[in-house]
Amino acid sequence: MTKITIAIDGFSSTGKSTVAKQLAKALGYVYVDSGAMYRAVTLYAMQNGYIDSAYFDKESLIAQLDQISISFKFNENLGFAEVYLNGKNIEKQIRTLEVSQFVSQVATVSEVREQLVKQQQNFGKNKGVVMDGRDIGTVVFPYAELKLFMTASAEKRAQRRYDELIKRGDDVSYDEVLKNVQSRDHIDSTREDSPLTIAEGSIKLDNSNMTLEEQFEFVLKHSDEKIRDVKE
Repeated sequence: MTKITIAIDGFSSTGKSTVAKQLAKALGYVYVDSGAMYRAVTLYAMQNGYIDSAYFDKESLIAQLDQISISFKFNENLGFAEVYLNGKNIEKQIRTLEVSQFVSQVATVSEVREQLVKQQQNFGKNKGVVMDGRDIGTVVFPYAELKLFMTASAEKRAQRRYDELIKRGDDVSYDEVLKNVQSRDHIDSTREDSPLTIAEGSIKLDNSNMTLEEQFEFVLKHSDEKIRDVKE
């Protein structure tokens, strides 16, 4: 069976992971959440006192990178792979607003990016992979057969993220979430190493006014078309 590599990039809280999971399941592909890998490193930095609202000890984090082991284990009950840091399930911990506040800073560190990109490329060496993030189509898989770039207004994305956090029971305000979304947009788009940009050949998807079903149909249609093209 012909398999391709699918790279999904875009701003935070655009629903990249949601649609990537759906697409991987529909195609029978491996799904890799690259953002979760950066969140795992961020959580490690927080747990070890390398980053907080007042400072960021980059050198100490860099020195510990070889002590960080990130893996994914499929949870049959949930239907997707959960993230593990040094053997411990951290899926819920890395989805908090607190981690979100620091992840873009950690992702600016070139040494962190270099190490994670190597792991990400290894995940996709046999194709048949759907990976989402910020630099998948530009750096990780520049030759991916299908590249998608997802976007939506900051207000729409903040509302979605706020609803998600409230549903989980987190104590947050909409204004806090909106500020975080806008801050991450700025950091992600202006960092020196692998800034968030639209990869050449990407199909842009603005889902500001789309339902989850419409969004999935859009990406599945383009995936099926690309797979047919490659077969021919």
